[in-house]
Amino acid sequence: MATWLEKWEPEDNEFWEAEGKSRAWKTLTVTTMTLIVSFATWFMMSAIVVRLPAIGFTFTQNQLFWLAAMPGLAGGTLRIIHTFLVPIFGTRHIITVATLIKLLPCIGIGLAVMDPNTPYWVFLVLAFTAGFGGGDFSSYMPSTSVFFPKRLQGTALGIQAGLGNFGVSLAQFLTPFVITFAMAGGAQTLTKLDPQTKEVVATGDIWLQNAAFIYVPFLLVFAVLAWFLLKSVPIKASFREQLDIFKDKHTWFCTITYMMTFGGFSGLSAVFPLLIATLYGRFPNAPDPLTYAFFGPLIGSASRIVFGFVADRVGGAILTHICGIAMTLITVGMIFLGLFSPTSLDQFPLFVGMMLSLFFFTGMGNAATFRQYPIIFGANARQAAGVIGWTAAVAAYGPFVFSVAIGSVSASFGHPTPFFYGLTAFFIFATAINWWFYTRKGCERPS
Repeated sequence: MATWLEKWEPEDNEFWEAEGKSRAWKTLTVTTMTLIVSFATWFMMSAIVVRLPAIGFTFTQNQLFWLAAMPGLAGGTLRIIHTFLVPIFGTRHIITVATLIKLLPCIGIGLAVMDPNTPYWVFLVLAFTAGFGGGDFSSYMPSTSVFFPKRLQGTALGIQAGLGNFGVSLAQFLTPFVITFAMAGGAQTLTKLDPQTKEVVATGDIWLQNAAFIYVPFLLVFAVLAWFLLKSVPIKASFREQLDIFKDKHTWFCTITYMMTFGGFSGLSAVFPLLIATLYGRFPNAPDPLTYAFFGPLIGSASRIVFGFVADRVGGAILTHICGIAMTLITVGMIFLGLFSPTSLDQFPLFVGMMLSLFFFTGMGNAATFRQYPIIFGANARQAAGVIGWTAAVAAYGPFVFSVAIGSVSASFGHPTPFFYGLTAFFIFATAINWWFYTRKGCERPS
């Protein structure tokens, strides 16, 4: 079976209608299904760590934040590699192999949580391998961008990234359900303590390994589909040739704006469950983090899909600008209201509501920025694809930065408020760059 297509000209309307459109949408369908599972496996640790103390693991709060951080460290690093792979190996080979390799963290983490004597360093290594699910995004998005004409790239990229991001919510939504019944392996005893007296108030059986094992059959099926249904666009280029994107200053400006949008989305998604547990878990009748945490990624993902269509019509720069302003105002409001250093559980509904608002605007910004980049880099489709991959790579460090920084700041100050001061300053900086170069009248590259 030939891997490389002999001809691909999506900007040619006759070619697009005759054969390009059907192949492009088929490719988008297959790759989006696999991307959903990629994101789910990338963020499964964020849902698992909140249950580890209750089944006998004696990790500290800071250690738990590090476990939530490791997939982000790996995801960002691997995305840098994935940025350059599609022009070398092609869509078909990359998606197939990337899907199969995620079997390692799913099986490994599932086995590890079954034994409370599993060393912490083993969990760190396995949490790092969960980053395989985050790394391949920088192959998916450049691939999709070259399959579609520019007029549809905002829509296509919005659909793929938005539905892919649903994997984050899927991991946090599925976990509380799938761990309640036997599927593979023995049960663990879940012990619930009173947050004030530390006395046992309830016990029960759970199968935490299911939160990782559940993805194994899907990975196997999707790998087969990827191999037999996908082809590769002939945009071959060596690694050295692809480095030309770093000579353009706009590569770095786009990196900053995408760190604001997707870095914010992925970082908040990784820490949201632990934030709920650490900030509001010390009060009587504390909420279960996983009852609420999945709503954040769900809203952010849906927003990304919807605003992909909007960005195609009104432009990406203005939407990115609106998002930056809104995210700045929300974080300032949360700091002013003391929601990161609560004094009672009465503040919890407002905390959740404002966090969900943050997720909404990160999703909107994700769609807007990915619409901008093909316009900013003009006719060079390969460069635009490379920038999409690179910016996504750097922004994938969001879970690592957010988790480690919040864990360290909380350990030092007793609450994460100082971190959010810094985050607000970054939002202002990124919004200013977007306004100066891409939004204001007479800007250098309106997009």
